[in-house]
Amino acid sequence: MEIIDLNGYVERRFGTAVALGNFDGVHVGHEFLLKDNIKKAKEINLKSSVLLFKNHTKTTLNNKDKLKLEIITPYYKKIHLLKKLGIDLIYSIYFDESIMKLSPEEFVEKFLVKKLNSKLITVGFDYRFGYKAKGDSEYLKKLGKDMGFIVNIIEPIYIEGEPVSSTKIRNLLKSGLISKANHYLGKNYSIIGKVVKGDKRGTGMGFPTANLKLDDNYVIPKIGVYETMTIIDNEKYRSLTNIGYNPTFDGNELKIENHILDFEGNLYDKYIEVSFIDYIRDDVKFDTVEELINQIKMDIEYVMKKQ
Repeated sequence: MEIIDLNGYVERRFGTAVALGNFDGVHVGHEFLLKDNIKKAKEINLKSSVLLFKNHTKTTLNNKDKLKLEIITPYYKKIHLLKKLGIDLIYSIYFDESIMKLSPEEFVEKFLVKKLNSKLITVGFDYRFGYKAKGDSEYLKKLGKDMGFIVNIIEPIYIEGEPVSSTKIRNLLKSGLISKANHYLGKNYSIIGKVVKGDKRGTGMGFPTANLKLDDNYVIPKIGVYETMTIIDNEKYRSLTNIGYNPTFDGNELKIENHILDFEGNLYDKYIEVSFIDYIRDDVKFDTVEELINQIKMDIEYVMKKQ
């Protein structure tokens, strides 16, 4: 797979089949769309590609006063997932105010036709583009007839009668419905963070934790205790992850604390990945530290029995 920075670049080597979208999560619906784009590209001898913005389109300057968008998948993880799917090319660029203010016609002509030499464009049924999202998939089809490219519109993918979407997955994660969110994603939801020093309460109780500091504005799952898998240097370890405020100790700062089973070693300043498997229980305030320790032991026993 080739990754190309679109700044100052024009594709003159071959015609392309371009998939468009934010692809946050690269969920099962996105995978279907991307695989269909690859299939159709091969049928008409085009290079399969994705126009991938390095930032989500909703984080542009006109949204600066709104709450910062919580993402499912950061840019570098999208790259990894797209590579696994077999995409030939990724055309990469920041979505900034100059792109945001392009009319639908200008966006298509400047980027899709002139820069990417697009002969086939694949989008979801609800795709919107151009200034103030004035263009939709049907209008893109009309522009295709005028400018000489085919538009491939993908209908929604349903799981148990519900359409799969990034918004739906965000809501499931925030509700603690991890297994259902994972089903929609087609993989376990995961976050990557740097291990930083905590207050060492876990170590004092006999359950040392790796405290995560996140570089990206991930969707944070509902406060509670989770069965997780921690990936350290490509090795997987069973783990328990607590998202909460340490209510037993009257804490007031949200923390992500990760107790890794069957692991010993110094992880400070190291980046690790935490993959969420299932929600275990609420993060509750215990009357004594002994009660908390007993509960953690039961949580560990629960996870060990499931493996």
